[in-house]
Amino acid sequence: MENSAQVAALVVFGGFVLALVFGAVAQKADFCTMGAVADIVTMDDWARMRMWLLAIATAIGGANLLDLAGVVDLSRSAYPGAYCPWLAYVCGGFLFGVGMTLASGCGSRSLVRLGGGNLKSLVVLLFLALAAAMTLHGALAPLREFLGALALRFDQGQDLSWTIAVLLGTGKRGVQPWIAGAIVLGLLGFVFRDRVFRADRERIAAGIVIGLVVVGGWYVTGRLGFVPEDPETLQEAYVGTRTARPESFTYIGPAANTLELLQSWGNKSAVMTFGVAVVLGTLIGSFAVAVFRRRFHWETFASVADTRNHIAGGILMGFGGVTAAGCTIGQGITGVSTLALGSILVFFAIIAGSAVTVTLQYRRLLRAA
Repeated sequence: MENSAQVAALVVFGGFVLALVFGAVAQKADFCTMGAVADIVTMDDWARMRMWLLAIATAIGGANLLDLAGVVDLSRSAYPGAYCPWLAYVCGGFLFGVGMTLASGCGSRSLVRLGGGNLKSLVVLLFLALAAAMTLHGALAPLREFLGALALRFDQGQDLSWTIAVLLGTGKRGVQPWIAGAIVLGLLGFVFRDRVFRADRERIAAGIVIGLVVVGGWYVTGRLGFVPEDPETLQEAYVGTRTARPESFTYIGPAANTLELLQSWGNKSAVMTFGVAVVLGTLIGSFAVAVFRRRFHWETFASVADTRNHIAGGILMGFGGVTAAGCTIGQGITGVSTLALGSILVFFAIIAGSAVTVTLQYRRLLRAA
């Protein structure tokens, strides 16, 4: 029992340290997936999108190397499971994309902005956490379950490597390096095709570091957090995570878990997990960089409409993120790093939701001008 508790504490500490790095880098490099979509729609500027794609390529390469080497078993994570609730993924991802646009950033970006003194992000995070908790096990859970009832089943798991292996009539290990390698090379080719981005060392470094942080999360939870024989069950176990599985960075569910932990502080059933540590570490890391670079300043709502949009955005992100089982980081980088088909679907649904919302907002501004 004591050994499992020590391992769990190590996992939590590892998540916190990795999140400090994530928060610091995201604050310094202005890492924002909503901003990436907005830059493309309004200015045809792909710089921040290339940074996001570089993080994804790094995460795919690193995570699959860990899996192929037997260091971490990605198939034990929640992403490549047998069931793919595609309707929930599409609807949840699209609503999340709408929400993060209305709220001026996704869950991770809201934490980073809060670290810089943005009080609007505090309101967003509170409503996001409340809506996420209601979607997990509250009033919105029936709607989530209704959307999740329509699902596809993949007997071998829904990751892309298994799917192609089944079609070719071969084993997963035979095609996984080629599939992962081809995707990584394709993404890197697109990212570095742009001469201006090739000269942007800060964003290149940020994309690589954020991808490596996600890989580090897999290692901490899937390797360091693995217990061959749990004292309670006498079976293999992963400790320190909410799901009792290997995890990496994600923000929507952990935001709800953080709120619950703060509400029940002192209760023996309330425990710190990897996800909660990631939320707190991201906030503190971004705050430290904002103060160090003298970028910390208080910011609040400009109008009632601004307040309304941010509250609505937080609610949509909380519901959409839980329904889609992740966010721009949780599904867009962490999930995609496992090559799960559902994560890839959510990735495009989020971009679609954000792109539609940005387009409508931009047209409204042009009409007003």
